[in-house]
Amino acid sequence: MMINRMLLLIIIYLFTIIHQIRFSLAILDPTDFLALQSIRKSLDDMSGSNYFSSWDFTADPCNFAGVFCAGERVVALNLGDPRAGVPGLSGSLDPAIGKLTNLTEFTIVPGRVTGTLPATLSELKNLRFLGISRNFISGEIPETVGELTALRTLDLSYNQLTGNIPWAVGSLTALTNVVICHNRLSGSLPAFVSQTLNQLDLKHNNLSGSIPPGFLPSSLQYLDLSLNRFTGPVEYLLPQLNLLNYLDLSLNRFTGPIPSCVFSFPITNLQLGRNLFSGPIQPYNEVAIQTVDLSHNMLYGEVSPLFSTVQNLYLNNNRFTGSVPATLMDRLKAGNVQLLYLQHNFLTAVPIKPTEAIPVSSSLCLQYNCMVLPVQTPCPIETGTQKARPTSQCMQWKG
Repeated sequence: MMINRMLLLIIIYLFTIIHQIRFSLAILDPTDFLALQSIRKSLDDMSGSNYFSSWDFTADPCNFAGVFCAGERVVALNLGDPRAGVPGLSGSLDPAIGKLTNLTEFTIVPGRVTGTLPATLSELKNLRFLGISRNFISGEIPETVGELTALRTLDLSYNQLTGNIPWAVGSLTALTNVVICHNRLSGSLPAFVSQTLNQLDLKHNNLSGSIPPGFLPSSLQYLDLSLNRFTGPVEYLLPQLNLLNYLDLSLNRFTGPIPSCVFSFPITNLQLGRNLFSGPIQPYNEVAIQTVDLSHNMLYGEVSPLFSTVQNLYLNNNRFTGSVPATLMDRLKAGNVQLLYLQHNFLTAVPIKPTEAIPVSSSLCLQYNCMVLPVQTPCPIETGTQKARPTSQCMQWKG
């Protein structure tokens, strides 16, 4: 009787040990195991990278570099060595990625991964972070990415993607960050409905069309649409985005007035240059933005003295008239304004004496206006060599 009891205790003990060993090894789900094998076969280390050296499928894949498991499933996959200066991966992304259905995070470090984004990404219903930047991914963004309802961050920047941004992507309600800059995307901007969207970076594409009010959520804090072909007014769009701390709409074809409220936003850098904006500029209060670039537009009227608190002010290549505000020049002479570009306007006076010096730390350019320059200051090369406008242009200008 005693022997049978001892034997039973030994069996229970061994069963417990085996169960603990099995749990500690976290035997990977066969589907995930095969998916990782397929992904490995389609990718290689570039010269100088040893990322895949730990991917020995005779061992536990949950111990592979970049593979993170919970229980028997892969929940995060970060392909490539993230250390600065280490080369990335080459090859293509296998559709088997869609079999890792418990993934919440999937990234590929910068490298030379080519091919298209697999449509099977849509099977990753738990995915919250998708980052495949600075590679050579081509083709279109699959419409099925719009099925990733848990997605918060989408970073496909610095690739060779073409086609439209699917409207289904804009319909994702959990998005907080969308970064698809430096691609070859075209077409119009979809409406983004997520009320948690903080960052939208689509610069350096070929996107076009106007952006209706309501297409961008009021939660945005960072918006960069520069170097595209957007058109139309923003006077009703921008007032809805009063949480912005960075705004760059430069190098587009936006038209109409710049709403005054923009100059009261908590922005550190305002880039609206090289568009077709027109009308006078009338801030409500002193402008606390460090850098304001309104250059190369069709803005007119007098320069507001409320810009005197800006450190770097680009108003060149517009149609401003009248005299430069005395407060603006005073702050320039005191070294508080570091850069003041007013060239290529129709200004008629500037309150500075020929004997007054401009601080070495400050830059002033006044060339090609309707006045004799009281001081000679260095200007950018593209300003040209003419010091003032022809008298005929200044006589005909109506302001």
